[in-house]
Amino acid sequence: MADLDTGEGPTKPTTGITCLFLDIGGVLLTDGWTHEGRKRAAANFNLDPAEMEERHHLTFDTYEEGKLTLDEYLGRVVFYQERPFTRAHFRTFMFAQSEPHPEMIDLVTQLKARHGLKIAAVSNEGRELNAYRISEFGLDRFVDFYISSCFVHVRKPDTDIFRLALDIAQVPAGQVVYVENTPMFVQVAEGLGIRSVLHTDHKSTCAQLDSLGLSNGDRALDDSPNNTGSAEL
Repeated sequence: MADLDTGEGPTKPTTGITCLFLDIGGVLLTDGWTHEGRKRAAANFNLDPAEMEERHHLTFDTYEEGKLTLDEYLGRVVFYQERPFTRAHFRTFMFAQSEPHPEMIDLVTQLKARHGLKIAAVSNEGRELNAYRISEFGLDRFVDFYISSCFVHVRKPDTDIFRLALDIAQVPAGQVVYVENTPMFVQVAEGLGIRSVLHTDHKSTCAQLDSLGLSNGDRALDDSPNNTGSAEL
């Protein structure tokens, strides 16, 4: 498991919650390969956006389930005919669409250290994109388990991905909080007894986690009437 070097021994959990399940795209990072990102790619590489979008939707789920490589996906969506640019050039553009949400990364890092939590990423992502994002944004500094669709060959909203996450993390559903930005996925997790936070922004997620006993320690400062500055992470 990923251990944080805080200069102190590991912190024992201070609530009945022992594990956080987190989405990656939309919570820790931007989504990896969005409609807007594909529109930018179509414009940048002079591709037909409607045709590219249709081909994407026909095959992307298969890629996210780990049944296609990225090269195979691109062969179906972009390189099914000769192009004046390389696969490497397109991959670089594709990967560059990912950006971090640093305040959420900081929040999770602090919660892990403060409450002694296990951290599991439960995410729909293709293998190569997932690997790039984990490495590029240092997610392995604090994430202990990756229940990525490309590894387990099942995607959200299938309940099996959440059951696998519980088995891999070795925690009961009642000790987990799941942070997710897609309402349906929140509802599916809650149907399995996993308390869930619908993430819309950093501030509201902090408040919801605090109400569950997962404070990052800054709430008192944020709420103080004498605090004239921002204490956001």
